[in-house]
Amino acid sequence: MPAMENLKPGSTVRITQQFPRLSGTMVTTVEGVVTRVGQEKSGSWFAHTRDNKVWIDRVELRKKDGELVVLNLDRYSAVEVLQEAPAESTG
Repeated sequence: MPAMENLKPGSTVRITQQFPRLSGTMVTTVEGVVTRVGQEKSGSWFAHTRDNKVWIDRVELRKKDGELVVLNLDRYSAVEVLQEAPAESTG
């Protein structure tokens, strides 16, 4: 998985996630344009980390049909950058 700082709003990505289950591994893939990247607190009350919360890597994507999808990235997530974000114009 690329470092979170390599994911920039405006980039087009494909994220494949695996969910291990007793009955087998479920795999799902989502493609879209990154609209937001960052870490957010979970609702965990028992974690003993920064602010007593578990921090989760999250990416928000806008799919071609306009749907917004929020994904929690973990060790089972594979992120492929399909197209880099357009360079910012210096005006």
